[in-house]
Amino acid sequence: MIDRPITVPAALDGDRVDRALSFLTGWPRAAVQALIDDGAVLVDGRIVAKSHRLREGSTLEVSAEPGLESDARPEPDAGVDIDVRFADDEVVVVAKPAGLVVHPGAGNASGTLVNGLLARFPGIEVVGDPTRPGIVHRLDRDTSGLLAVARSAAAYESLVGQLAARTVERVYAVLVWGRLSSRRGLIDAPIARSGARRTRMAVRDAGKPARTEYQVVEEFELPRCSLLECRLETGRTHQIRVHLAAIGHPVVGDGTYGGSRDQIPSTRSFLHAGTLGFDHPVTGERLRFEEPLPPDLRVVLDHLAERQR
Repeated sequence: MIDRPITVPAALDGDRVDRALSFLTGWPRAAVQALIDDGAVLVDGRIVAKSHRLREGSTLEVSAEPGLESDARPEPDAGVDIDVRFADDEVVVVAKPAGLVVHPGAGNASGTLVNGLLARFPGIEVVGDPTRPGIVHRLDRDTSGLLAVARSAAAYESLVGQLAARTVERVYAVLVWGRLSSRRGLIDAPIARSGARRTRMAVRDAGKPARTEYQVVEEFELPRCSLLECRLETGRTHQIRVHLAAIGHPVVGDGTYGGSRDQIPSTRSFLHAGTLGFDHPVTGERLRFEEPLPPDLRVVLDHLAERQR
């Protein structure tokens, strides 16, 4: 981790930011490019493209470290449960349980969803990024729900394109603290790495565009909280959690963004990816999947309903 800003020396004036940062840190250029794409590198306080040309005296800030440099490996005996909801030669839809990391990274070299997927669907090894083969979108460790995985290069390209065009339907069940002022709304606020805490994201003017639609499904009085349906137009890291915390309604159970409180005991954030829809990469048929709340979140809602009586 780089703990303090770097001032660009004269020798690197005019260099691309990815090449310069790779030279300064010794990190592989591909890893640096991934950090830049993730918004973890700021030049003079702003997110830039990896082709951005530096100027002497500019300030570089880096708020994360590269992930693993080695490729992911299959782990047939690691006990990684792969709960498949749909599979053909092009795409797999899985229901990820809470607590399972999607792909290897710093601190999680094995035992991830990708390690299990490689054991069951070895052909995805050559699809997409070798450190997270087949993965086109992600869910946080503590988020449960539906995830699409590409099994071919064509499927990967199609799904990535659909995500960029914002035609993939992603709907989450989210329990938040308090009552929202409007039963429907759109949170449109850019997100970037937090300058204060490197492992967190935050709403920042220099961030990447991020849009989250929400609709109130049910309200509770004891304690005061609201069940929402949230739709992602973009897919930034921690997007729903950051957006809802930014408007004063953090996700119940989310200790990172102020949602962990004694009134509702919870072992994780109340966040579940319950609906996923996209066009099949080859046939063009619209596919739509729904996944009910897992038992741990269902118990929370049942407990709330009982307290209202």
